Amino acid sequence: MLINSKIRVELNPRNAHFCAMSRKSEIQFSNDYARIEKAIHFLRANFKSPPSLEELANHVHLSSFHFQRLFTDWAGVSPKQFIQFTRIEYAKKILQESAQSLFETAFETGLSGTSRLHDLFVKIEGMTPGEYKNGGENLSIEYSFEESLFGKILVASTHKGICAISFVDDETSSMDELKKRYPNAKLENKSNPIHSQVSAIFQNNYDQLPEIKLHIHASEFQLKVWEALLKIPSGRLSTYGQIAEQIKNPNASRAVGTAIGSNPIAFLIPCHRVIQSTGNTGGYMWGPDRKAAILGWEAAKTETSERL
Repeated sequence: MLINSKIRVELNPRNAHFCAMSRKSEIQFSNDYARIEKAIHFLRANFKSPPSLEELANHVHLSSFHFQRLFTDWAGVSPKQFIQFTRIEYAKKILQESAQSLFETAFETGLSGTSRLHDLFVKIEGMTPGEYKNGGENLSIEYSFEESLFGKILVASTHKGICAISFVDDETSSMDELKKRYPNAKLENKSNPIHSQVSAIFQNNYDQLPEIKLHIHASEFQLKVWEALLKIPSGRLSTYGQIAEQIKNPNASRAVGTAIGSNPIAFLIPCHRVIQSTGNTGGYMWGPDRKAAILGWEAAKTETSERL
């Protein structure tokens, strides 16, 4: 069965900081992220007694001045401000606010009040049984490795749209996962305009992106869960139970978690915005430190835009 969903999605609010993206190459931001993630891991490991700026800088082998500048270029806020967005107390506050509004106007429309500055349409098309027959033997998939604010990514697409986006720590492992998902598809290492669209998303350059098309193999239940994820605005959070209620299956929290864990489209289908009801960020297919980095980055952008 062919299932289509066209949803208006808020990605990240645009603010003055985004101009910095045009001054630095994607590759440089990707290289910077390696140090950022190392610092965030250090913060998470020492959350009971947050390290000083000097301690953070020493941990990533930079001077305090250079680390502060690198981090602020990447996040738009100082390390001290960023720490606030990674605390459990902050997550609980956002969850409480979300419980009051997320499934009303904000969740249903993808809006987040006056902070909204741009729309991007995401169209999901489920692969038909014929398209995925015998592990995708009728599919031709082009893939390429691209750079992003959160490290290297693997982007793969069919002629109908993007079928996979994953963060890459090891290219061989990432390719193994793609082959496991589509074992009999014809794979070609080739970048194309669709892949460039994904890079533009990480540059917050949506002006030329009226629509992003996804072409993914999934069950009807998985598609419902992933569509619900697309409705969570940037800077907001949800829980597995809330998603289960959103898809009108309140007893399916565990199944929702399984569907979220099998999401093939990193960042764009924002499974990172689903956390535990306790406020803990929980697991993430591409690493808990990267999840904390993305959530903190989105929170910083949202808070900054709401003050403008």
